[in-house]
Amino acid sequence: MKQCTHTHTHTQKCLDDTKTLRSGEDVDIILTRLREVKAFQRFPPPLLLQICACAFYECLEKGITLFRQGDIGTSWYAVLSGSLDVKVSETANHQDAVTICTLGIGTAFGESILDNTPRHATIVSRETSELLRIEQREFKSLWEKYRHSLAGLLAPPYGAMESGSNNDKETSDDTQAGKVLRNAILSRAPHMIRDRKYHLKTYRQCCVGTELVDWLVLQSACVLTRSHAVGMWQALLEEGVLNHVDQELGFQDKYLFYRFLDDEEEDTPLPSEEEKRESEEELPETILFLAQIGPDALLRMILRKSPGQRTGDDLEIIYDELLHIKALAHLSNTVKRELASVVIFESHAKAGTVLFNQGEEGTSWYIIQKGSVNVVIYGKGVVCTLHEGDDFGKLALVTDSPRAASIVLREDNCHFLRVDKEDFNRILRDVEANTVRLKEHEQAVLVLEKSPRASTLGSIKYTVISGTPEKILEHFLETMRMDIHHNPAVDDFVLMHCVFMPNSQLYLCIIFVFIFNIVFTYHAASPPGSEQERLEYAHNSKRRVLILVLRWANTHTYLLQEEPAAISFLEELYGSLSNDSRMLRALKDLVPDLEKIVKLQYVSQLLHKTLIRQFSNGEERLQKKQPIRNQDDILLKVYCSDQTYTTIRVAVAATGREVISAVADKLGTTEELLLIHLSSSGDKQILKPNDVSVFSAVSINGRLFACPRDQLNSLTPLPDQEGPSAGSMSTFELMSSKDLAYQMTMFDWELFSCVHEHELLYHTFGCQSFRRTKANLDLFLRRFNQVQLWVVTEVCLCGQLSKRVQLLKKFIKIAAHCREFKNLNSFFAIIMGMSNPAVSRLSQTWEKLPTKFKKFYAEFESMMDPSRNHRSYRLTVTKLEPPIIPFMPLLLKDMTFTHEGNKTFIDNMVNFEKMRIIANTIRQVRHCRSQPFNPEICQPNKNQAEVRGYVRKLCVIDNQRALTQLSYRLEPRRT
Repeated sequence: MKQCTHTHTHTQKCLDDTKTLRSGEDVDIILTRLREVKAFQRFPPPLLLQICACAFYECLEKGITLFRQGDIGTSWYAVLSGSLDVKVSETANHQDAVTICTLGIGTAFGESILDNTPRHATIVSRETSELLRIEQREFKSLWEKYRHSLAGLLAPPYGAMESGSNNDKETSDDTQAGKVLRNAILSRAPHMIRDRKYHLKTYRQCCVGTELVDWLVLQSACVLTRSHAVGMWQALLEEGVLNHVDQELGFQDKYLFYRFLDDEEEDTPLPSEEEKRESEEELPETILFLAQIGPDALLRMILRKSPGQRTGDDLEIIYDELLHIKALAHLSNTVKRELASVVIFESHAKAGTVLFNQGEEGTSWYIIQKGSVNVVIYGKGVVCTLHEGDDFGKLALVTDSPRAASIVLREDNCHFLRVDKEDFNRILRDVEANTVRLKEHEQAVLVLEKSPRASTLGSIKYTVISGTPEKILEHFLETMRMDIHHNPAVDDFVLMHCVFMPNSQLYLCIIFVFIFNIVFTYHAASPPGSEQERLEYAHNSKRRVLILVLRWANTHTYLLQEEPAAISFLEELYGSLSNDSRMLRALKDLVPDLEKIVKLQYVSQLLHKTLIRQFSNGEERLQKKQPIRNQDDILLKVYCSDQTYTTIRVAVAATGREVISAVADKLGTTEELLLIHLSSSGDKQILKPNDVSVFSAVSINGRLFACPRDQLNSLTPLPDQEGPSAGSMSTFELMSSKDLAYQMTMFDWELFSCVHEHELLYHTFGCQSFRRTKANLDLFLRRFNQVQLWVVTEVCLCGQLSKRVQLLKKFIKIAAHCREFKNLNSFFAIIMGMSNPAVSRLSQTWEKLPTKFKKFYAEFESMMDPSRNHRSYRLTVTKLEPPIIPFMPLLLKDMTFTHEGNKTFIDNMVNFEKMRIIANTIRQVRHCRSQPFNPEICQPNKNQAEVRGYVRKLCVIDNQRALTQLSYRLEPRRT
């Protein structure tokens, strides 16, 4: 079975080890990975430890068949990442198999090994997927000991239907939250709960909706918006802890009356002073709890409204939810917006409820929002289980075929998003009716969609869905509004054209329009008849071209200097304009801008010298960062198997092949060499010959080696790759936390400012396609890892318990200041460092941390909550004004999600809908940098130079196994 590249390298290595050779540290690393998977979080620790001891790791590339229907099973599996298709055939021919569902993260399958029955279905990897595998003998042993726990993960007849014990806990949490908030209001603002009169009727002991929202927003920074607060109160309303006086189901930010459950009875006693004090202490944690469940409650409330009652804000909230559902990734944004108006919330309370039966007519499509269901086929029983985020039933909407299986609730309190067949088909019909296809020689060359929002002039507005590159450009030049400064559609084209239309092709098209006066009129009115009118038409056409070129040049900035053809193109354009006096007069407002760009590129070419950069030299980090460019050179140290090294000078964008060639020339060898990235833990990665800018992908303590293949196994890390042997707390404990955060923010801003927008595209689509470096982006991402590991390294090298507690306090303070400076990159890096297993397992240290700091940390951790596609983080960012240093890994994840879920070309035309979504994500980066960073946000102290030097040269251990071993020396495992 072919192994795939694995991001959790340490987990894979531990699981690949022979079971008898696994150390306590190995088990701990595996345990941490399993706890990241929601389905394993319910298992008792002894069961998890035994799974860690006996399980194996498997990785399937896309399209690999794990086993076939009818095979006799030998192993049980659980999905750690990726997804797999479940295919069932009613004949013996596997080619007749129909995909009935998809298994996602946390799904377990293969329990037929308990009674040696044949496999009920064929399992094929839908994408690169990581699996945990337990062999039959070990699984039977685990089943005998932990039948009840494992039954929760398995499907009937082996697994019992789950009861609502978790729901009971949530209900009790909500009830307690209601008590805490009521007592806090009576303590802080007792006037809010009182008898109120409305239309001659008295409503006893109630609050006003707007006042409850006002009060909650003022209590904590966790409450991000008024709608967020509405969701938090709605969560209490759903559980009956808060009630509308007329029993309406939705909480509203209006002058409506609500009453706490404790005030329903007359003469309810007021809380005692002791109860008020306890509520004050519990209030931050209570608000944090409600802040986490509030967004889901708000979404449920909106989805319960009939489509006609949904406001514009409601539709935006639903649309945002749909954007991040993988099952919908292939649909256009127009379709998603239409779905937002018709999608229905459906919930069922009891396990065992049948949603629909095999053979029935398909009437709805479902997406699981919460809970899980079993897929049951007659004569075969349960063939798989589907979890949160999985979808089912869509095939019946598209093909009018009967249901291929029955769907049965596997646990209590399951929530679904449902789209009914009539609505789904209507949306597809409407989209088709509003679609215009332009053809040439019987081939579609441009697909446009009527925009649901009419333009301000009342004319029909079209949105480009797909097309050939030339026709998309023609459309934008024909329809560009010249009376508005910002045109998002043109901006999308300018930003994304490098993906589907190289510059050389763009130059040619623009020259045709501008110089040779070829005007495209495939759906515009013909040029009017008089000479003056024709001249005006030509002026407008050239004006549009110039506007597009200026936007293009401003977007590419210094990248133009790396292309002689770009300079020639701009000069030719400027020359053509200068030689036409009538045109020069008509476009005189744009000429200075074009002239300025041409001169700037010419001067930059003369002045810009090739730079020599040596990134292993720490002193260079003290200099103000400048963008790394393709034409720069770099000095690289490349080591040999005997740990000597040679220094070579290569272009920044040099490929692996070019680096190897330079090494071979320097060493004077004709042997065939491999280029290896060797990590500090000894992991070896053979770099590919066409990998671009190989130096920027080297890990923090990693090194590049070149050797013949027969010396590969003899490579060992250099001594200096191990990292520091003593912490630096004695140095930075005397530095102000605010000064440290400020200097970290200054350095992060320099790195972030160097990242060109196109580097995000190179990262998403692959550098090889562009032959361009993304070194600036790689260095920014590496800084995130470095700060994260700095936290772990310092804690694990601190042998004194009291000092470790001081360290945790220091890091929490630094994180707080980073958030204050809107440096979310370092803020998240510090919090993720503190949640690293080598730190989080130090229970004695955490127990000594003061309660105040524990609460701060819990609040910070809640911002990292990945649920609902990191909704907590996204809401936080929307409240911030630029400049902002964003959490870059999440932005890249969004772009990758869009890229992998949508084809770049459809029917030989560019999928411009995909380009638009990715461009919107890149514009978030542009927004973060739309205001300059103000260096005066912090008044510098005398030792600023020392602080600056320290934060730019952090020394870390980047070997997770070494960090875990250090952690165990500090606090051995408790028996």
